[in-house]
Amino acid sequence: MPDRAETPKPLRVLIADDHRLFAEVLDSILSADERIEVVGRASDGSEAVELARRLEPDVVLMDVSMPVLDGFEATREIRAASEGVRVLMLTGSTSRDDVDRSRKAGASGYVTKDRIASELVAAIVDVTRRRLP
Repeated sequence: MPDRAETPKPLRVLIADDHRLFAEVLDSILSADERIEVVGRASDGSEAVELARRLEPDVVLMDVSMPVLDGFEATREIRAASEGVRVLMLTGSTSRDDVDRSRKAGASGYVTKDRIASELVAAIVDVTRRRLP
């Protein structure tokens, strides 16, 4: 019997966004791609930190503006607790300050919400291939 290449495991993604409908759209977009498995959704920054610790995703999609704990602080806490997890910041803003704050918090990338449909899956796959600082 010929050897079959093992199918790679899907990338485990946690969605952290306080807008339920937007999070559902993200879930639908990602679930349509066999390379990705959505493992959970958080509706505030504190819940994102807790779920990241418990679910051990490969990537957290983190909204910048989150209640309880903003996306920057949640990213810092996630990266401090789980050095192997990547965080992709999601925002409607293209502010240079937000990009800089995201990097300082430990985010691996930054995707604006207007580009999600065309770039999100590629960004998730890309950040998992890069070495973490």
